[in-house]
Amino acid sequence: MVPELLPLIAAFERVAHHASFTRAAAELGVSPSALSQNLRTLESRLGVRLLDRSTRRVGVTEIGQHFLLDARHGLATLAAAVGGLDELRDQPSGLLRLTLSRTAADLVVLPHLTPFFEEFPAISLELDCDNTLVDLVASGFDAGIRLGENLAQDVVATPLGGPHRLVTVAAPRYLEGRVAPRVPQDLMHHRCLNVRLGGGLYRWEYAHKGRRVDIQIDSALIASDGDTLLSAIRSGAGIGLAFESQVQEDLAAGRLVPLLKAWWPTFPGFYLYHPSRAHVPRKLSAFIGFMKQRLNEKLA
Repeated sequence: MVPELLPLIAAFERVAHHASFTRAAAELGVSPSALSQNLRTLESRLGVRLLDRSTRRVGVTEIGQHFLLDARHGLATLAAAVGGLDELRDQPSGLLRLTLSRTAADLVVLPHLTPFFEEFPAISLELDCDNTLVDLVASGFDAGIRLGENLAQDVVATPLGGPHRLVTVAAPRYLEGRVAPRVPQDLMHHRCLNVRLGGGLYRWEYAHKGRRVDIQIDSALIASDGDTLLSAIRSGAGIGLAFESQVQEDLAAGRLVPLLKAWWPTFPGFYLYHPSRAHVPRKLSAFIGFMKQRLNEKLA
């Protein structure tokens, strides 16, 4: 391996991740034109075309996808080697990269950031909010946070907090002049707002007296993140789903109206997961221990 190719390969991985020279350049702290030139240099040195470029998007070629997979594993190994230096320091330190949904960030991580940084000032966090499940090792993440039902079978999972109830709500503005749904099937006659999870539309789940019901609703709006969905619900655009803890204040203030309350299902909650018990970096162990303590105190 020629040493000067390493930063070019790392830059290629960031461009592929963002599918954008502009966003990758902003993360790397260089200009898009300089980044584009670096990638052309890498392609020239390797003798292959890694990227398909157009005025609107950047795609990875077939040979680029194969190279990207191997490169990500190599970069992850290097990151682990650098991270291993943290074990030799007096306190946990380094960059901790987490992949998580925006909802998990809002409910689990963000409320506790300030005390975490106060207790562990040498640890930096990178939060990659995306509903898509990714390969932790290949993508260079230390861990992820997802609902328990979405986890792979071969990961080490730690529960963070207790169960969450999924609620159906709408703004008073939407319900004006409409008959509120009394059973889940009534949703077929309403304007419903949905979210896309991992490439597929969410099937609305309900539970009542031991009976579970899944509803494939017609979506008037499809959002890729919880913030957009909640904003649309609050605006009166239609009926939508949220975790109860996300909308408690809205319900108490009357800004949102609970619907189908007898049918609201409960989910086990969020889990932090990582690939193996063999070696857990101190920075990750510190984060897990801190979050477990904070969330257990909240439940007590």
